[in-house]
Amino acid sequence: MGLFLCDGFPLYPTPPACRKPLKKQSRLCKKGLQGKKPDLCLVFVSSEFLAGYETVSSKLQAALGPRVILGCSGGGVVGDSREVEHRPAVSLTAALLPDVTLTPFRAADSSLPGLDVSPRAWHSLTGVSPIDQPHFIVLADPFSIRIENFISGLDYAYPKAVKVGGLASGATKAGENALFLNSVCYRSGAVGLALSGNIALDALVAQGCRPIGKPLRVTKCDRNILMELDGQSPLGVLRELFSALDARDQGLLQNALFLGLVMDPMKSHFTQGDFLIRNIVGLDTERGLLAVGALLRQGQLVQFHLRDAQTSADDLSQILSTYGSRSGCDHLSGALLFSCLGRGEYLYGRASHDTLLFHEKLGSVPVGGFFCNGEIGPVGGTTYLHGYTSCFALFRPLYVTSSRAFGIDPAVVRPAPHPPAF
Repeated sequence: MGLFLCDGFPLYPTPPACRKPLKKQSRLCKKGLQGKKPDLCLVFVSSEFLAGYETVSSKLQAALGPRVILGCSGGGVVGDSREVEHRPAVSLTAALLPDVTLTPFRAADSSLPGLDVSPRAWHSLTGVSPIDQPHFIVLADPFSIRIENFISGLDYAYPKAVKVGGLASGATKAGENALFLNSVCYRSGAVGLALSGNIALDALVAQGCRPIGKPLRVTKCDRNILMELDGQSPLGVLRELFSALDARDQGLLQNALFLGLVMDPMKSHFTQGDFLIRNIVGLDTERGLLAVGALLRQGQLVQFHLRDAQTSADDLSQILSTYGSRSGCDHLSGALLFSCLGRGEYLYGRASHDTLLFHEKLGSVPVGGFFCNGEIGPVGGTTYLHGYTSCFALFRPLYVTSSRAFGIDPAVVRPAPHPPAF
């Protein structure tokens, strides 16, 4: 059976009570769904509505009566082909999912299983078996849960599942973010949704960087401290690299330098998507060392990268074009965008860049989402917490009917083509 999503948001010059935008948004969704009750409502609320967070779920339930409500607070929201930052707004995406099993779950930090326990402990936490071939949307509060442990646990328990999502944003201290799950507004931990049945989830992670120099091998390291690259000090390598760059890239090296970790050690030639990009978090000028936002290992191949607005735009454009050229995209029903607070207007100098580029490359597919304090998505088959990325979750049916859409009088059923994983 098919999927259908509708999205959009009202904007307000000053933040009113949260019920007003929710009421207007619910009317838009009802119209888009032609009176049908949605199976899933995804709601993202800007931080200007902090005082009204507790009323969000009850208002949505009364207005639309969905099976599941999932969402969170954000420093900005995405919907109706727009991205809104620094202004009060609400994004609501509703979906009809008649052949999809929805299993919502909540996790507190204290309830996370150990990483060395049986996968069954993680199955119990989420309430879903890997036999059901689920995919996951995960939203978490950055102040109160070991999110990387949580993500690693999900990968361990569900190695074939796609996991996407982001960290709630807009808060300045613990307890100010909101996580919406059905009737409850949580202020800590994580909430999530497992989707199984007639649904496929493709994840596109745009890290927005380009390599400089050449791949180098880590010849000495201590956890996240990079001590030697091909027998040289990392700072010595950077000095040599700096002298070979043009003036523009020299400026970027001083302000927007990252390290890319090669994900497949069997490869000898590296292209887009072969690197996991990590921050340079510190340097020791006396000893020539770098601190990296990742655990390193001796023998690992790495390459320095730069990021700027043009590079980020080119990277996303190539990723979307490649995806759009592959079989299966005609069946896309909707998408979610989890974008870093450091992108958007801050990076590009104008609003809605990533959403408009998405529509240019993939057509008028509904997109909802929010600006995150960290984005969750896969690189090289493993799920990571990212920064400065845009992670798109693209939804399509596993199979489609040859007659009427949305599960009405299903006739001959055929598999929907699968774009290759990125």
